[in-house]
Amino acid sequence: MDTQVTEETKTTTPGITVTPRAVEMIKKQIAKRGQANASLRLGIRGGGCSGFSYVIEFHDGAPRPKDNVYDYVAEDGTPVRVLVDKKSLVFLNGMTLDWEQTIMQQGFKFVNPNEKTSCGCGHSFTV
Repeated sequence: MDTQVTEETKTTTPGITVTPRAVEMIKKQIAKRGQANASLRLGIRGGGCSGFSYVIEFHDGAPRPKDNVYDYVAEDGTPVRVLVDKKSLVFLNGMTLDWEQTIMQQGFKFVNPNEKTSCGCGHSFTV
């Protein structure tokens, strides 16, 4: 069963939330890619200094059968799709993906309530 998220609801249970700033940046990155039906895939992998590492990558084509699908709409009406596989969702459930831009850095930020500790670089975590 796929989870569908609309601009009006923003969240579902179980699931993730993508902030409007992050939706706009996903839209821009997908447009640069130039692939029809591209989505952003979020997940985790074992590794890193704390045990797990976040994964963020493009996915071209249709979602996989076991993906949770989150559909958003950018400010200009462009559809934006985010995919999370079911195994990763166990560790990402309740997470918010945000876009952060500061003087020192810019990029996507995972705000994960399941994190118990993270490494100093912010790229790996434990649950």
